Amino acid sequence: MDLQQNEFDRLLFFEHARKTAEAEYAKNPLDADNLTRWGGALLELSQFQTFPETKKMTEDAISKLEEALVVNPKKHDTLWCLGNAHTSQAFLIPDRDEAKVYFDKAAEYFQQAVDEDPSNELYHKSLEVAAKAPELHVEIHKHGGFAQQQSTGSTGASTSAGTKTQKKKKSSDLKYDIFGWIILAVGIVAWVGFAKSNLPPPPPPPPRRG
Repeated sequence: MDLQQNEFDRLLFFEHARKTAEAEYAKNPLDADNLTRWGGALLELSQFQTFPETKKMTEDAISKLEEALVVNPKKHDTLWCLGNAHTSQAFLIPDRDEAKVYFDKAAEYFQQAVDEDPSNELYHKSLEVAAKAPELHVEIHKHGGFAQQQSTGSTGASTSAGTKTQKKKKSSDLKYDIFGWIILAVGIVAWVGFAKSNLPPPPPPPPRRG
């Protein structure tokens, strides 16, 4: 998969953030903020991987975020990131019933985040997106799911004409609609968190496509 410059910059930034969080964890394993940043960085990085690596990295992100909740069960940004992580994981699972378990978990975490920080519009928006997620899951797997898209190189970047290309582009656009929101949202929180940690300034978020 060819990476555009801003995507490559994000990849480098979050890889640096992951390594920094890992080093900080060695010094203080009970820092909930650091664990949340680590989980957020892993979730960002998972989007640049092959399908099996994406799944594993998403699971690692969930593990770090759950570890942060053990330290601080009411940490709303961690709860919210966990909602996004479970949403990401659900979309990687072809079986609708199995995926629903993760969608339900995501909705619970989003609700908890709203309960802890009721004025946060981002959390409310995530709850709305979570309600639509199962329907989008059905659509994405009509196109063969993410694993097939990756294996066939369906990135929507092909310049060749024809129906096949249009189908690929439609599938890719749908993937962007789902994951574009998740990653943009997680990125916002992660960028703020990393800025507080005196890391180098991150690249700006990519523009949303209408």
